[in-house]
Amino acid sequence: MKKIIALLLALMMVFGFTACGGSKTDDQVTKVGFIYIGSATDGGFTQAHDEARQKVEAHFDGAVKTYFLENVKEDKEAVKTAAKNLMDQGCTIIIGNSFGFMDALDELATEYPDVYFLHFSGYKANDTNFDNFFGAMEQPRYLSGIAAGMMTKTDKLGYVAAYPYTEVNIGINAFTLGAQSVNPDVEVKVVYINTWYDPAKENEAAKALLAQGCDIIAQHCDTTGPLLAAQEAGKLSIGYNSDKGKDFPDTFITAPIWHHEAYYIPTIQAIMDGTFKPSSYYGTMADGYVDLAPFTAIVPQAVQDKVAEVKASIISGDFAPLSGRIEFNDGTLWCKEGQTLTRAEIWPSELKLVKGVSASE
Repeated sequence: MKKIIALLLALMMVFGFTACGGSKTDDQVTKVGFIYIGSATDGGFTQAHDEARQKVEAHFDGAVKTYFLENVKEDKEAVKTAAKNLMDQGCTIIIGNSFGFMDALDELATEYPDVYFLHFSGYKANDTNFDNFFGAMEQPRYLSGIAAGMMTKTDKLGYVAAYPYTEVNIGINAFTLGAQSVNPDVEVKVVYINTWYDPAKENEAAKALLAQGCDIIAQHCDTTGPLLAAQEAGKLSIGYNSDKGKDFPDTFITAPIWHHEAYYIPTIQAIMDGTFKPSSYYGTMADGYVDLAPFTAIVPQAVQDKVAEVKASIISGDFAPLSGRIEFNDGTLWCKEGQTLTRAEIWPSELKLVKGVSASE
């Protein structure tokens, strides 16, 4: 009888392992927590991060479990509270997706040396458990400018911008230079709304630009507010963060977009392997971290061909958008003939706007 019972128990164990498919226990799973400034379904900035989060889970197939907290204010205590909430759930990797989260995560990295903190768009890092990451968004911005410069009928392009600081101004400048490369008569009009996320303000700013004669609206803000304004006016738009061609098929041209999973997946893997070292990552089109969304059917083939040609030269390293003579509005130079700007030169503490841009708040 004892032998029969032992045999039955052995069979039950075999079937149990088979049924589980080798699934990991909770303490074998790496838990990753995401802190979002906006809604995971905002249609733009935060949604791009959340789509990458989902790709992380799919890639690791049960070995990684993710959590997220959305609509967290850029307030040090709010960020710390969110991070500690995620750590209480077992998260050993915390990812923050907004510039204003930086100081809180920096302090937490010192306080919790066994937790890894990854911060998007900042500049602080350490040698062990705190990294910042961003991308060469100037590359697809330049390409989107080429499309706008070739498709405008009024030679006036509108740009809804969040804040007048370096990250945003890099994008405005790259977009303008791309447009000017194919259409020297282009003017770019900018309205700063002094917020990352406000659908109503974004929409109103786009309408103000349309009233000034702009026939294509671009943006560096988080939602589809500017795309809606352009659609309602029967004008064209260039989005940001994610591809909205299916939602605006008759007015949407393209969008500079992120593939955050190109950083998340190898970085999380390195942390799991024990080989991670902070690197202040700056992803490129060649890396697959930044890109240009597919063109919609409204974009002429000649435009698509020109953009494809320049994109190939950027990826191969034969051309850099921020190179050659680049003049600011005040007549000073950002880049000299024969020069290619370094990352540090692209990202000064304060950045002026290039010739051909006018801005208001």
